[in-house]
Amino acid sequence: MKITERISKLRQKMQEHGIDIYLIPSADFHQSEYVGEYFKTREYMSGFTGSAGTLVVTREKAGLWTDGRYFIQAENELQGSGIELFRDGLPDTQKLKDFLEENLPQGGKLAFDGRVISARLGAEYQKTAADKNATIEAGLDLVDELWVDRPPLSTEKAYPMDVRYSGEESESKLRRVREKMQEHQADTLIISTLDDIAWLYNIRGNDIRYSPVVLSYTVIMNEKAYLFIDDQKLPQEVKQMLASLKVELLPYNDIYSFVKNLERTVLLDDQRSNYLLIDSISPSANKKYVECPTILMKAIKNEVELENIRNAHVKDGIAVTRFMYWLKNNAAAGNITELCAEKKIEALRAEQEGYFQPSFRSISAYGANAAMMHYSASEASNATIKEGALYLIDSGGQYCDGTTDITRTYAIGEINEELKQHFTLVLKGMIGLSMAKFLYGVRGFNLDILARQPLWRHGIDYLSGTGHGIGFVLNVHESPNGFRWRVAPGKVDEAVLEEGMVTTNEPGIYEAGSHGIRIENELITRKAEQNKYGQFMEFEVVTFSPIDLDAVIPELLTDEEKSYLNRYHATVYEKIAPHLGKEEADWLKYYTRSI
Repeated sequence: MKITERISKLRQKMQEHGIDIYLIPSADFHQSEYVGEYFKTREYMSGFTGSAGTLVVTREKAGLWTDGRYFIQAENELQGSGIELFRDGLPDTQKLKDFLEENLPQGGKLAFDGRVISARLGAEYQKTAADKNATIEAGLDLVDELWVDRPPLSTEKAYPMDVRYSGEESESKLRRVREKMQEHQADTLIISTLDDIAWLYNIRGNDIRYSPVVLSYTVIMNEKAYLFIDDQKLPQEVKQMLASLKVELLPYNDIYSFVKNLERTVLLDDQRSNYLLIDSISPSANKKYVECPTILMKAIKNEVELENIRNAHVKDGIAVTRFMYWLKNNAAAGNITELCAEKKIEALRAEQEGYFQPSFRSISAYGANAAMMHYSASEASNATIKEGALYLIDSGGQYCDGTTDITRTYAIGEINEELKQHFTLVLKGMIGLSMAKFLYGVRGFNLDILARQPLWRHGIDYLSGTGHGIGFVLNVHESPNGFRWRVAPGKVDEAVLEEGMVTTNEPGIYEAGSHGIRIENELITRKAEQNKYGQFMEFEVVTFSPIDLDAVIPELLTDEEKSYLNRYHATVYEKIAPHLGKEEADWLKYYTRSI
């Protein structure tokens, strides 16, 4: 079926159920950013393939809200669908909340699958409906009735994460979680987020492509815990480990009937738990909403994890440096395409010990395609990489000892002055944030301006955050740390930057129809000196691959910025050159030269 036919059939279903507006978000039952094939209902109904967006269908209209990373992509993919694009975050764009208030009739019905809507968002929809004397129907998965060949839920196997990588046994993690429960005088904690469950029990899986997690829920009590999971996924050694921790295994979907019997004080994260789950909890329970305590615990990497992360980044740096060498020496022939380059970076990573999969679908983008922040090359869009323009590669790897994310933009042959100027401005922003020194208590939104200032001085901005947290052999995007200046109260990326947090630093410039530039390194937050003013903090860079000097205008850099770049490149050479052949090492010497 065409998208227009799918929307038409959805409206027929809506009419059968007396529904005026139906919402289809991008999430799964666990509020995951990236989801398994079974959960891609918004993509199925709209044709938009980005990771973030909400489709809203009324009896007469259809709209899709997405953020600045996807404006160009969504505009292209929604053509001919009859779905209007709403560019979320822009001042002249109608907010989804206002759209619902305007289009939901008095006494009407607003519906969605309550398993894929967060409890917090569901409560907002509930208020909107109440203001219109309308009703909420949260138990309908109408897309499932239309999607005849819908993929099944994943049955991939899980596996244990050895303590030599995790640095902490599950028993210790559970003890820390229970201490937090006691602080809140709570008897029960419900955790829905897949990466938190994987971290807590030191298990990994393959239920979401690129994210080594397992579909599950867990309920923790003072003396025992329950893990809701398809136990056929678990090897015997994991079952034995869980049994020793007094963790009882129950079927995945039994979570909804289980919570009906909960009593006393239950801790919940309403931003990360689904609406139907929280709505199913016994009315006699005292529901207390807090950020799940594992969020912060997981984000603060221990010294074992950090040492593993450093090792993983050396291996990743070898692969990306070899990729740059290959690209610089072969692009002039004109026979490398975006898809070819994407396969090459994955092949080079696969040569590294402990590598097992990409951490996300690589963004391999030449020329104007790179202006789409989350572009994915396809057979239809697959551009040939030629001289005279920029090529951007945003990629990462999952290793047994760490998760990586790196972006480099390369000059292919000689490029014009505007491209060089824009590249150098992005570099200045990346260096500015990398060099930050700050007192403890600072949050990411306090520092975001350091990356944007060189661009803002020239009237340029980028419609995304500057950086995000990174998981440890988990999700490539991890809360609660990040860098972004637009932060709504109570939302993610508001955390104080704690020692041991790993955050990306990736400013950029995106000019539609022309070019895109992004330079990305990962930073570990570390303690610096402590004095009468308090505890100072700084960043340790753990990404090691050259920044293309062919695209830099040295005269635009300050002496301090040049000094930083020269020190960084000296470190890259020191760490990477010993793992290269002589010809590659000589080439690297040139591309890490002092300027």
